[in-house]
Amino acid sequence: MSKSLARVAAALRAAGLDSVPVEAKGEIRTAEAAAADAGVAVDQIVKSILFRGEGGLFLFLTAGGNRVDPAKAAALAGEALSRAEIELVREVTGFAIGGVAPLGHLTPLPTFLDPRLLDFAEVWAAAGTPRHMFRIAPEDLVRATGARVTDFTG
Repeated sequence: MSKSLARVAAALRAAGLDSVPVEAKGEIRTAEAAAADAGVAVDQIVKSILFRGEGGLFLFLTAGGNRVDPAKAAALAGEALSRAEIELVREVTGFAIGGVAPLGHLTPLPTFLDPRLLDFAEVWAAAGTPRHMFRIAPEDLVRATGARVTDFTG
């Protein structure tokens, strides 16, 4: 098991969740590919979108079919934001782009969650690699990540 995958599994256990990462049939680097693999709607896929501010990174967990509105994201962060560079994402989260999990990061991050995800009984998120994901009740995801549920899509 990769270190990234093990870190996500440990974070799920530490949160008191029985969710277990599963290996996908193929790479799941897009929400569409992940949804097809899991047999769910695209909006049931949790995308982990990272932006960089002066004070560090901010994590936006959004439904697979939604896009983060940069102006709304910046207003929530209270500062100007830009897309986080690939190297910085790996350094701060410990995950590569395409496999960034919503939890188990090397560094805790301010986290925001798209209310659209709460419309489902379960959602699926990356588990630290481009080939693994886990399912979770959205309310459990909010609790486990400490995310603030608020609108930031456009």
